Amino acid sequence: MKPKLFSPLVACSLKLEAFLAARSSLLKARSSKLMALLAACSLQLAACTPLPSDVFEKNVTIPGQAWASSFKPRIDFTIQAKDTADRYNVYVVLRHSDAYQYNNIWIQGIIRKPGDTVGKSLRADLPLADNNGWKGSGMDDIYEHRILVRDLALTGFSKPGTYSFTLQQIMRDDPLPHVLNVGVRLEKVQ
Repeated sequence: MKPKLFSPLVACSLKLEAFLAARSSLLKARSSKLMALLAACSLQLAACTPLPSDVFEKNVTIPGQAWASSFKPRIDFTIQAKDTADRYNVYVVLRHSDAYQYNNIWIQGIIRKPGDTVGKSLRADLPLADNNGWKGSGMDDIYEHRILVRDLALTGFSKPGTYSFTLQQIMRDDPLPHVLNVGVRLEKVQ
């Protein structure tokens, strides 16, 4: 009869030691990946600069990336009393994928002043592309446009308080596919 080289306790101890060594190397690999991710995030945050105080922008995500005419995002912003003498340019911000089928988008906008129940309505045909391609800035297959609304260029907000913009797409396609976000941007004219 041959003598046993390892008792069950020694074998279990060796398995536990191998398990702990493998777990330790896995934790070290995860730790270095986590540190790299944290470094990348902190660099990204350091690179981001907040909007200047004379700029307001808010964007709304379009559900399912298909803008139904019944989805009318409302964007509120507040004008302080000290800002009522200033003039602003109003932009519509639109993000869409490269699969968007048209070179423009028709928007119906309603602007409500503080205290008003009925707002001023306007329609705008916003160009998104020309013969050279998309006009906006793009990354991969996503394009962003900031389009000055000519009827609202150099707009003044005479009353302090909360104003609201309501936006609706009025294209023939309903829902309008491949639209990701829509929003409003106000820039104080210097």
